[in-house]
Amino acid sequence: MPRLSEFLGIAIYMYYKDHGPPHFHAIYAQYDAAIGIDPVEVLKGILPRRVQSLVFEWASMYQDELQANWELTRVGRPLRRVPPLE
Repeated sequence: MPRLSEFLGIAIYMYYKDHGPPHFHAIYAQYDAAIGIDPVEVLKGILPRRVQSLVFEWASMYQDELQANWELTRVGRPLRRVPPLE
């Protein structure tokens, strides 16, 4: 499970054999959520409200990069790191 980014204690992962729709996983402490790429929304799981807001802000900034990484997972290619939220 490649880690794409990490910021403010939030780790962002994308799995190679994951099902659609295109999404990534945000993990914070004991919380874990699958977040859709387009639209940016919680597909499954839960995050604290503030963490969810930060993840949504980050995902909105990097939607193109996230979609490109999703496409790389489909063909088994190495994923590219995504800058953290600053």
